[in-house]
Amino acid sequence: MTVLDRFRLDGRVAIVTGAAQGLGRAMAQALAEAGAAVAIPDINGEGACRAAEEIAALGVKTLAMTCDVTDAAQVQEMVDKVHAELGGPDILVNNAGITIWEPAEEMKWESWRKVMAINLDGLFLCSQAAGRYMLQQGRGSIINIASMSGFIVNHPQPQAAYNASKAAVIHLTRSLACEWATRGVRVNAIAPGYMNTAMAAPYFADPKYRDNWFMRAPMQRPGEPEELGGAVVFLASDASSYMTGHTLVIDGGYTCW
Repeated sequence: MTVLDRFRLDGRVAIVTGAAQGLGRAMAQALAEAGAAVAIPDINGEGACRAAEEIAALGVKTLAMTCDVTDAAQVQEMVDKVHAELGGPDILVNNAGITIWEPAEEMKWESWRKVMAINLDGLFLCSQAAGRYMLQQGRGSIINIASMSGFIVNHPQPQAAYNASKAAVIHLTRSLACEWATRGVRVNAIAPGYMNTAMAAPYFADPKYRDNWFMRAPMQRPGEPEELGGAVVFLASDASSYMTGHTLVIDGGYTCW
């Protein structure tokens, strides 16, 4: 087997949550290009269907579903359906997430809980449900989408809940990795910096954000969603077979300074 062969994902089944658009959509595309069948559960069911149709054009099997990752019953039903219709799952990318900007002293409890419910609770529920199948089959790769915000405090936006949730994701990644390491299931994370998604683009034109976000990064630009593709394929594949509990930071150097 050549080194490039180790990156192939033929015959494997991936779940990418929140992949109707943005980073999740790009990572689902990358996994499909490497040969994996891809399931796309998203709260936006119509968007998930569109993404699945586009990815299916690559010649891989796809499955789109409406799923709220904060609902344990929906998550279990989603994973069971993937197993029944596609097989596996062999790969899980926990991408679904949100942020809410509110000063800490003014933050509503509902806002705090919503961020934690999606970014942390939902990630755990999906890991647990998919992890059970992976542990039974003795193999699997879980990839949690954290953020550089799990290591640093962003400026100038007030997002204490988001930062805390992503720091928790990083440590949960280590915890699951340690529990499941001898049973064939690897758990790693990707921590992106500022990425050029449709949701973030409006802020890039505002000097208040642009100057803080880009000029403080050595590369002085946002990342493109496609620039996460290589990392997610690496972590999903046998190319990273001796790697678990690690968070791969992809931030244009932002956290170097």
